[in-house]
Amino acid sequence: MRPLAWRLSARGFDAQVFGYRSITAVPQAAIDCLAQCLGDGPPTHLVGYSLGGLIALETLRRYPQLPVPRLVCLGSPLRGSATARALLQRGWGGLLGRSGPLLDHGCQPWHGPTQVAMVAGLVPRGVGRLLGAVGTDSDGTVALAETRLPGLADHCCVPASHTGLAFSPQAARQVAAFLRCGRFQR
Repeated sequence: MRPLAWRLSARGFDAQVFGYRSITAVPQAAIDCLAQCLGDGPPTHLVGYSLGGLIALETLRRYPQLPVPRLVCLGSPLRGSATARALLQRGWGGLLGRSGPLLDHGCQPWHGPTQVAMVAGLVPRGVGRLLGAVGTDSDGTVALAETRLPGLADHCCVPASHTGLAFSPQAARQVAAFLRCGRFQR
């Protein structure tokens, strides 16, 4: 996330990276830690990449009083991940760590006060393609349909693979636009 944080800082945001143990800890630990960090502080926008988007959205669902005006997810399988299911079915769930169930099932439709948006990738190169879990309408790991959660304020696609979303200047530009205006650039 550091390349994205750097790009957002260059656009005038006070971007900080929130780290958590995605493999060894249960998602609830990251959810509770994020909620504690945000606490009763000033309004703070969030940006979550892949699993981080699910963690951020679940944090807002469980702690709806948090002062988070907007959340942008990048390539997050909010509707569940066929790639995660393929790994679990092959006995490779250890690669997902203790976040496997969250990645498998995804999130419920969004009805909270925070405006939530998605930047999805359209370059189908990644482990999901190798496993046959996702087709060409994907970022190679997450299918485009898996990023379309009911209740999103906006959704856009950029030419990037799943991994490439964190490095993409186009994704950073769209994130900044949504955080500022509540909508993506068209």
